Amino acid sequence: MISDLVLVPTTDATLPGDLVVPTAARAVVLFAHGSGSSRHSSRNRMVAAELRTSGFGTLLMDLLSEREERHDALTSEHRFDIPLLGRRLVAAIDWLDTQPDTRGLPVVLFGASTGAAAALTAAAERPGRVLTVVSRGGRPDLAGDALEQVPVPVLLIVGGQDEQVQELNEAAARRLRAPHTITVVQGATHLFAEPGALEEVAETARQWCDARLGEKREPGQAAQQDE
Repeated sequence: MISDLVLVPTTDATLPGDLVVPTAARAVVLFAHGSGSSRHSSRNRMVAAELRTSGFGTLLMDLLSEREERHDALTSEHRFDIPLLGRRLVAAIDWLDTQPDTRGLPVVLFGASTGAAAALTAAAERPGRVLTVVSRGGRPDLAGDALEQVPVPVLLIVGGQDEQVQELNEAAARRLRAPHTITVVQGATHLFAEPGALEEVAETARQWCDARLGEKREPGQAAQQDE
């Protein structure tokens, strides 16, 4: 297993990330954290660790520079700038394709909160590189018109007690043209802090990604779409 602190270049910032690639990785999961969070998010790190045990590489990276983080902490200006965050995820997808340990691997975008909208935006921009998008307690509604452009399967995971976000996910799902599923973790709130909730998120994401990889090997098999 290869583990590195990396620097991901974008057009207007160089962003730090933690890249871990198991031997014979099947895909790489690029995490897009939510508003006010960072690559050090304990929730995303827990999910990433679980996915690595199943042969997925992971890249957790900051989407804002240190200067932008400080400014955002005062103004909240950047955390809802979905086009900016989406562009940086696109840059990270392109960067992964230049690295010897991840070149050519399918990319899974895993977004939390506002990061889910950025992930959907990036998937619309890089359809040939992204395998699927997974959202945990996400705000896919903030992706706007990009929702109709997403060509890959989408998994929306929401907490059963996170009623407002669940409604927003349902509304966003109605705009998706790609295959999609909404999974509700019963008893969970927005941060999935309840015992066993994050473990259920990780297992649900793993099973979903396994199925999508199977479809990639067998192009004739269609994904089920929620109506």
